Amino acid sequence: MSSLTIRQLDERTHGRLRVRAARHGRSVEAEVRAILDAAVNVPDRNILMALHESMSAAGGVDLDLAPRADQPRPVDLP
Repeated sequence: MSSLTIRQLDERTHGRLRVRAARHGRSVEAEVRAILDAAVNVPDRNILMALHESMSAAGGVDLDLAPRADQPRPVDLP
């Protein structure tokens, strides 16, 4: 396992990390690890964009859509 030292971390940021860690029931160090893991484990490609690209390359898809028969509902705004 590697180590990482973060220097000159703002006290406000550290305090917010402490609160976030407590909310998740873990140490600040474990919270920072979880944040970093989530940040770097993002897929390289968006699945919807990949699907769109593959369907476009295949010539696309034509869908038969039935006309909308129902009327929109009124919206009650406060």
